Amino acid sequence: MTTVNQTRGGDVIELQEAGYGYDGSALLSGMSLTLAPGSFHFLTGPSGAGKTTFLKLLYAELTATSGRVHIFGQDPRQLSRDEVSDMRRRIGVVHQDCQFLDHLSMRENVALPLTVARRDVSAEASNLDELLSWVGLAQQARSLPPELSGGERQRAALARAVITSPEIVLADEPTGNVDWEMSQKLLNLLVQLNKMGKTIVIATHDLNLIRAAKAQVATRVLRIVGGSIQAAGADL
Repeated sequence: MTTVNQTRGGDVIELQEAGYGYDGSALLSGMSLTLAPGSFHFLTGPSGAGKTTFLKLLYAELTATSGRVHIFGQDPRQLSRDEVSDMRRRIGVVHQDCQFLDHLSMRENVALPLTVARRDVSAEASNLDELLSWVGLAQQARSLPPELSGGERQRAALARAVITSPEIVLADEPTGNVDWEMSQKLLNLLVQLNKMGKTIVIATHDLNLIRAAKAQVATRVLRIVGGSIQAAGADL
């Protein structure tokens, strides 16, 4: 088994010979690794290698078709739908397309996970405003999504992913459609989250982003090669 940054107690996610496939063909197979609390990881690999599928296994949108994936010590295949939903609320996801509801303000979009979790949004107004300030969107809180730039949308997607204080943050190509300056801002936010104790996994093609992160925080790189996952060396 490849052990990845196993330094702070029990693992938040563990894969043992895990795989995923459909129609008789395996997209991913033989994946064995652990993600420790507070660790920081990059996920790389060519387009179509299965990076998004791998992330979906980590937050139980997909379940392994071989081997096992344990999230917070539990196999999602053995849980009820409500239990899986509760598990997934402990994981924040920044999707590649960062879709929003265009008829709601950005503040309302960021607050949606609170509503889904049946939490009192009005009681958490100060936390919501503080989060919007943290990602640099206090002035855009009342703006509608189409009025925002690509970088502002990405920062709003990150805010929405962490509004419920998840233990893990998974980001699928969060800097793919923004310039280098905005990529740095997004990376700095993710590094700050990691320093708060969050486990971070970022799927990216950008080696410069990985190098920039390595100058700020201890990171490991995972590569998907030929349908399996490997821990890359330190040099990039």
